[in-house]
Amino acid sequence: MALLTPQGVKKVFQFQKQEGREHLRRLLNWEEFDEVRDSRRSILLDTLYESIIFAVGKGFPWVEVAKVVKFTEELLKETKGCSITEAVTILGNKLRDYQGQFNTTHLLALCDYFHNTFIRHYKLYQFVLGQDQEVNLTVNHLEVCAPPQPLPLAKGMDKDIWQLEQQMVELRKAEVQKRTNVLLLKEALHLEQEHKLQKTFSEVSEQPSRVLKREELEKLIDEVIHIQTECLKELLQYEIQITFDILDLKLQKTLNLNAPIPSPLSITGQPGQDESLNFYKTNKGKKAKAKKK
Repeated sequence: MALLTPQGVKKVFQFQKQEGREHLRRLLNWEEFDEVRDSRRSILLDTLYESIIFAVGKGFPWVEVAKVVKFTEELLKETKGCSITEAVTILGNKLRDYQGQFNTTHLLALCDYFHNTFIRHYKLYQFVLGQDQEVNLTVNHLEVCAPPQPLPLAKGMDKDIWQLEQQMVELRKAEVQKRTNVLLLKEALHLEQEHKLQKTFSEVSEQPSRVLKREELEKLIDEVIHIQTECLKELLQYEIQITFDILDLKLQKTLNLNAPIPSPLSITGQPGQDESLNFYKTNKGKKAKAKKK
């Protein structure tokens, strides 16, 4: 064990527990270890750390706090594999050995501490620290998604207005998508037209030396006109349909913009209650007139 200094144990105490344990590990010259997989060393480090907390809490001077850590580690090593009777004897002998290093009050506090912790749970200490344990460890990495940070209340809006805005956004997206579809269709029809024309002309160009007859030339022109007409017809039909769809979307947007926003419901009485109230007022008026007469 490395010799702990009063300044070292003081820094351990001043840190938060996790940082304090890590600082104590470095002071003890221990190598880094996996807290989960090496549970024995983790528990041993906890025991030494708790001895520092105990000593400081009882008002031990910093010099004696360092000696308490040394006392604890020696006791754990010397009692390894011993019976509880032997452990009590070893504890008594060590307390006598340390009589010159602690005053009577602190020595009694140290004795009580180890009797109430180490000796009382001696079998548990022996089971954990005194023998190798078979570790069957399963580690699952789970992703925890924190809830999104809510917006300030000042930026909030009425639910109906928000729903209206969402509908408008969806309508704008639909309109943009339809216009995009028209452009894509134009490009596709243009490529198809070029392909058909190229196929038609390739049949003629297979015999470049042959002179076309009038009938063949007219047929070729008719085929070209037919190809262009069919592509144009398909494009016009689609554009007409898309135009109607876009007009329908614009109409929906206009109706949404002009739609009145629902106002809070007014609180009114039940029909029977209103009639009873009117009847009461009428009778009250009649009685007042009768008194005047």
